[in-house]
Amino acid sequence: MAEKEKQDSFRIDMGPDHDEDKPFIPTRPSRASHGGSAPTVPSSPLVPILSYCGASILMTVTNKYVLGGADFNLNFFLLCIQNVVCVVAIQLCKSTKIITYRDFNVDEARKWFPISLLLITMIYTSSKALQFLSIPVYTIFKNLTIILIAYGEVLWFGGSVSPMALFSFGLMVVSSVVAAWADISAAVSSYGHSSSEQAQALSTLNAGYIWVLVNCLSSASYVLAMRKRIKLTNFKDFDTMFYNNLLSIPVLLLCSLFLEDWSSANISSNFPEDRRTNLMIAMLFSGLSSVFISYTSAWCVRVTSSTTYSMVGALNKLPIALSGLVFFDAPVTLAGITAISIGFLSGIVYALAKVKQTKAKGGALPVSNPITSSSSQSMRDSFGGKA
Repeated sequence: MAEKEKQDSFRIDMGPDHDEDKPFIPTRPSRASHGGSAPTVPSSPLVPILSYCGASILMTVTNKYVLGGADFNLNFFLLCIQNVVCVVAIQLCKSTKIITYRDFNVDEARKWFPISLLLITMIYTSSKALQFLSIPVYTIFKNLTIILIAYGEVLWFGGSVSPMALFSFGLMVVSSVVAAWADISAAVSSYGHSSSEQAQALSTLNAGYIWVLVNCLSSASYVLAMRKRIKLTNFKDFDTMFYNNLLSIPVLLLCSLFLEDWSSANISSNFPEDRRTNLMIAMLFSGLSSVFISYTSAWCVRVTSSTTYSMVGALNKLPIALSGLVFFDAPVTLAGITAISIGFLSGIVYALAKVKQTKAKGGALPVSNPITSSSSQSMRDSFGGKA
């Protein structure tokens, strides 16, 4: 979950030496070696694009499978396991020279710790929102974070919002309203005249809406704060991933031990015998998928143009939303499909707005990275500049 949030199209347009008032211009890295060895990967863009989409769907579906259990309430424990798996995985990748990142430094950890706390808030509220909402509704509402980040950049970094981007924001709001209306209508019609069950369903949805809105606020706060703090540490992408996950582990573990119910009855309820093995496998896969998302994201950047990658980020929302209809019992209604379609359209319009805005400035298109990324350039540096 920590890297998914980690897969949403939040834009951070600066590199390690980037001036805040100038757009980040991603360039393709040289194929010459910059130290370390990395395996050769195919240069065809289709494979990395499909891999990126597959990793994004895998992360969302596995998280929903675990969190969707009727009695699951060990969210902090789930996030802790995911972070441990992620740290172990990237450490193995580093030892085999697939990726590179700096070694742990206490002073850097102290500077980065406040950002990790914001990350914990973000991924916890995300897990709660996904627990109460269907994947399509969750994905649609997450688009609202883009609006918060855009206006945060206007307020604190001198950014601007074009009319076309503003139109895409309107579509995002409309898609969220339609999705909520479709969700509530489906809940009301499903239970007919059973007022108690109907009230319970509506209460669950309302809780989900509150959690996802808090998550949007915390996600925007995390991204904007990281943009400021990144200049103090000069982190590259896998540096950021390493410190975020490592520093979050003790906090998540303590929260789980002291705030969650570890009685034998509750553990049995969270991990029923008939699902126990599958749940544990899903938890491990969700941690690994965060690494897959970061790797395939960097792979896409290296073998596609920045415009293509930006559009992939926008189009990726559709298969993620549809995965909720395919793998789970999300209600399929005309209003729900309409909401998904409007949300999908808003992503395309926003990506095109960024293309148009950047061309007007005479620069290259900023690349949308997973939320733990500081820039696409630093991600490529972490791979030693190999394509």
